[in-house]
Amino acid sequence: MKKILLLPLSLLLLLLAACSNTTAGRGDKDKLQIVATYSIIADMAENIAGDKAEVYSLVPVGTDPHMYDPLPADTSKVSGADLIFYNGMNLETGKGWFQDLLDVTNKNGAAFALTEAVTPIYLTEKGKESQVDPHAWLDIQNAVKYVSVITEQVIKQDPDNEAYYRSNQEKYVAELNSLDQYAKDAVQQLPEDKRILVTSEGAFKYFSQAYGLESAFIWEINTDSQGTPEQMSRIIGIIEDNSIPALFLETSVNPKTMETVSAETGVPIHSRIFTDSVAKDGEEGDTYLGMMQWNIDKVVEGLSGQ
Repeated sequence: MKKILLLPLSLLLLLLAACSNTTAGRGDKDKLQIVATYSIIADMAENIAGDKAEVYSLVPVGTDPHMYDPLPADTSKVSGADLIFYNGMNLETGKGWFQDLLDVTNKNGAAFALTEAVTPIYLTEKGKESQVDPHAWLDIQNAVKYVSVITEQVIKQDPDNEAYYRSNQEKYVAELNSLDQYAKDAVQQLPEDKRILVTSEGAFKYFSQAYGLESAFIWEINTDSQGTPEQMSRIIGIIEDNSIPALFLETSVNPKTMETVSAETGVPIHSRIFTDSVAKDGEEGDTYLGMMQWNIDKVVEGLSGQ
């Protein structure tokens, strides 16, 4: 009893939920129970599993998966899950929330990282060069790799419906490849000196590398020191030296810092773009394909001066 009382409150709540009746976490027992750490992975899983599974996203739409506080309901869902899909590459490590969930539910063996086949891009900030940038899904070809892991694990769990899952994968990957080519063609229409994408966080390095852009940003990854004088001076210099026509603001980021940059340079914020989450259900960008289509169109539109 003394050991339990010494646990952090958040972990104690998770432990109590894991020890309680977890039948609610099973949902429809005739369907696979799939848990994804955030909405983008959940959408991919839904495209593959279709009506053969119930898919639950731990991190709600619009919420940052880097730093999340799980709820007792999340513990119940993880406890009842057949499969748990997560990004990996340090995305879900903030506060150790995801590992805590796996540990208290004894579900480490059901969890699969989707980035094992991804070629990582490392941070460039001094002292952080060994850390991996986790935003691999913003390159659509990496999303194809994510989908491959999802498909293989779903089939292992439910081999009787392999043909169904393979068919879904084939259709979905065809859509992903089509959008990937669309993005490459669209960026090629931009003048070469206008292919610099300026965002608040350096989350668009995979996107920029895939589609022929240069990534510029205020800060590199989520941090408490966002918008320091040095960071602001550096990005303002880049904007002015390159006559950047438009700035972009991530949907998951507080706009204040980028609004200051816009005011200092006179360059407008053209649009919000998606990073760590799809849009709310029913809004434009409420699927992975939808959010990537939005990002591509808004970036090209803004950098072309439209």
